[in-house]
This record gives sequence, C-alpha cells and structure tokens, in this order.
Amino acid sequence: MKPTIILGLLVLMMTNLSFSQSDTISKENDTVHSVRKATILSALLPGAGQVYNHFAQPKGKKKAFWKVPLIYAGLGLAGYSVYTNQSKVISLRKEYNLRLDNGGIRADWLAYDSGGLLILEDQHASFRDYSILGFILVYGLQVADASVEAHFVNFDISPDLSMNISPWTYQNSYSGLSMSFNFR
Repeated sequence: MKPTIILGLLVLMMTNLSFSQSDTISKENDTVHSVRKATILSALLPGAGQVYNHFAQPKGKKKAFWKVPLIYAGLGLAGYSVYTNQSKVISLRKEYNLRLDNGGIRADWLAYDSGGLLILEDQHASFRDYSILGFILVYGLQVADASVEAHFVNFDISPDLSMNISPWTYQNSYSGLSMSFNFR
C-alpha cells in the first residue's frame, strides 16, 4: 500500500505545472520595471534598489523606504564591529611583542599574562572574522531583497487567478491528479 501512496504523491507533484507572469508592464504608465536595474543599483549603493522599487510600485502599495535605515544600521554595526575587533587584535599583538622584546607591560593589558594575551588575540580575531561575514551577509541580503521585490512590483492579484484539479492518466498505465493554475 505504501508504494502506491508514494507513487501517487510523486505523480501529483510532477504534474503540478504553474506559470508566472511573463511580463512586468505596469498598467498605470506602461513602463517596464527592470529587475536587473534594481539589483545593480542595490549592489552599487546599498538601499538604492529598494528606493528604485519604491518609486515603481503602484500608488497604494509603496513600502520600501523603511528598509533603507535597517540596511545602513546592519552595515554600520557590522563595520563598527570589524573596526573595534581589528583594533583590539593589533593592540594585543603589540602588547605581546613588547613583552617578548623587553618585558615591558602597558596599562591596557596589565591583568593578563602572555598566554592570556594570545587567547584574547585569537578570540578578537574570530570576532572580527564573524563581523566580516555579517557585513557580507547583510550586503548580500539587501541585494537579494531588492531583486526579489523588483519581481513583485507589478504582481497581479486580480480575481482572475484560479486553480483547477482534474484526474490524469499517462498512457493508460499511470493515474493521478493534475493541477493547473491560471494566472490570467
């Protein structure tokens, strides 16, 4: 019994055909909204793709400006974290080298011995690396967000959308269900 259920589910999933919109022509002013332009703008200047999408959206659905401060807050926080952790790595390395050369100790790291300095340096170096990864992640997510949002600028949500389920056979040997989606 289980193989027939699995086969039925596989046939059902394989017959699921859906078609998306083929064009991105606005009904208001008959201009094409470019997904590529939104992606490139966002890659060159963070938040520019979101602003471009905001101005291209129809009058009642504008909602992209609120993302720009979040983008710059995320990039700024990650950049500040990279800077402070790199500064601490440099300071700890200088202190360790100073202790090896002539035994001098600065007041900043007085509470740590040489082994503790190496552990702290490794810890702040890994924090710096995670901060760089976070910066890249925020930057990549805002580019992806601009690209995805550009696809949905002229998304059709009219009542003409429908789904039809009907029986389906393949060469009289396999049977299943067929789903068809109509987007226009």
